[in-house]
Amino acid sequence: MKILLLGSGALKIGQAGEFDYSGSQAIKTFKANGHEVILINPNIATVQTDPKNFAPESSCADKVYFLPVTTDFVERIIEKEKPDALALSFGGQTALNCGLDLEEAGILAKHNVRVLGTPVDVIRATEDREIFVQKCTEVGVKTPRSIPARTMDQAFAAAEKIGFPLIMRAGFTLGGQGSGFCETKDKFEAMVKDAFAFSPQVLVEEDLRGWKELEYEVVRDGEDNCITVVNMENFDPLGIHTGESIVISPSMTLSNQEWQMLRTVAIKTIRHLGIVGECNIQYALNPNDPHEYRVIEVNPRLSRSSALASKATGYPLAAVAAEIMLGKRLADIPNAITKVTTAYFEPALDYVALKIPRWDLQKFRKVSEQIATEMKSVGEVMALGRNFPEVLQKAVRMLGLGSEGILDSPIAFKDKAEVTEYLQLATPRRLFAVSEALYKNYYTVEEIFEFTKIDHWFLTQVKRVTDMAQTLEKNKTLDVESLRAAKVLGFSDEMIARLVSKTFKDIYLLRRELNILPVAKQVDTLAAEFPAQTNYLYTTYLGNTNDV
Repeated sequence: MKILLLGSGALKIGQAGEFDYSGSQAIKTFKANGHEVILINPNIATVQTDPKNFAPESSCADKVYFLPVTTDFVERIIEKEKPDALALSFGGQTALNCGLDLEEAGILAKHNVRVLGTPVDVIRATEDREIFVQKCTEVGVKTPRSIPARTMDQAFAAAEKIGFPLIMRAGFTLGGQGSGFCETKDKFEAMVKDAFAFSPQVLVEEDLRGWKELEYEVVRDGEDNCITVVNMENFDPLGIHTGESIVISPSMTLSNQEWQMLRTVAIKTIRHLGIVGECNIQYALNPNDPHEYRVIEVNPRLSRSSALASKATGYPLAAVAAEIMLGKRLADIPNAITKVTTAYFEPALDYVALKIPRWDLQKFRKVSEQIATEMKSVGEVMALGRNFPEVLQKAVRMLGLGSEGILDSPIAFKDKAEVTEYLQLATPRRLFAVSEALYKNYYTVEEIFEFTKIDHWFLTQVKRVTDMAQTLEKNKTLDVESLRAAKVLGFSDEMIARLVSKTFKDIYLLRRELNILPVAKQVDTLAAEFPAQTNYLYTTYLGNTNDV
């Protein structure tokens, strides 16, 4: 079979290397199953367009066209190559929108090209907000109270019914383009015009700011076998785009009942929609009533969250999705790590994965540092460890800002007034403001919650770090217990040295002398339930033995 795979095109905010990651996996999988792959991707700076990055080289696409992923160019390639099938799920929103346009124009039917995996009508049902709400309602799945609009008059009428404040979302877009919160009628017209510049449809929704935001990655095969691969929780409450928020997997603040409820809703929704392959479902959960939830959206493709989920769990979502598209059942796809289980086993995590976005707002002119429903971050990092404070501090160090942890803000705060300002405003500095407020005893956990609506559990974990810092700074001495406790909470040797007024070398040598050393742990997808051979490792101070 000859498969035409649409790439994601140029790197941009909201659509970057994660689609190269998934596309490369898909190409290898298609080739391993004996199929010919034609790739359209105008971006030469990707893994999938460079044969040198594949081992063996026979795993790369048979032909690569460096052309824009648009209807006109793709139609020309279809006429020339005469593919049997089209893969849309590995090129982000660009590929999905192109596939919808090709189907609507009758090009796919004209050339007898079938879409692998999720059918085009199902993709449209998830992207068109009006159809999506209708589909969810059919099976009793709750969505935000909303009204779709295709004209300015319809948008104003919808706003009158929903009431202010409200949130506006644009359909068929990526990275929250054209979306935002509107507090008053005065600002509404400008926001609607902006949204219609990105999409022919906008959705006027009720304001759910302050609710928890969660995600589940779901995989379903053609025979209706369905599993949830992982769930993730946002550090920030609803109102901050998930691509702009710190994301933790597995979720930290859900009870088992809440976790199971959202899992059940996810599987019911995906089955009713008819998605085949991999998808992402996003929720809002009322912190004051755990039975009250809303499904915000479903992404019927590999997404930024899918790439994070794959790396967090070791479960190759893109490769599994590609196998499913070729007609395989989940139970027939082997787990590449354990060799004895299949893709039908839901991954189990005995560690914590955490993602933090990286912003470079100083490189953009006239850009507010406030973050909200539209993405501004240009990248992200992921850390693995055994507890939340550890991975949080690890990830901050990985951002490349020169910070040694959450107490080492790249830009120092002047006083309590400035800390208060950054607590009230969601910006890249908010995490450092929370840490500073607790470290300097400016505010309590409860008071910071009122400013930020960040869950009490997360704030309490940050306080564990600041309490340890206060203790170290006060005592200026280190014994085995205090040094090990600091390392377990993710403190670097350099940060400990600053707090106890010693040098990095002093702490390093003391730690070696006291035999406080990290251990290497394996990411094996099944929490050591089965033997695994993998070189996917992380180090932690919360452990006694190495896994390898």
